[in-house]
Amino acid sequence: MNEHYSIVIQWSEKHSCFVASLPEWGNYNTQGRSYEQALAKAQEVLATLTKLYISQGKSLPVAKTFQTSTT
Repeated sequence: MNEHYSIVIQWSEKHSCFVASLPEWGNYNTQGRSYEQALAKAQEVLATLTKLYISQGKSLPVAKTFQTSTT
């Protein structure tokens, strides 16, 4: 399996931390005090979700890919 999933990391003024979301997986997100911590936690959540889906026989979400426009 060679899926490449998106991780979006943004600063949250409200929570004073970085929030990492996993767009292909719905409303799953995690947070960290630093960008690096948010990324590491998101990678852990992604690994857990992947294992869970596989163990339950669920189809994995389709990974989004970067698209550039040609003009």
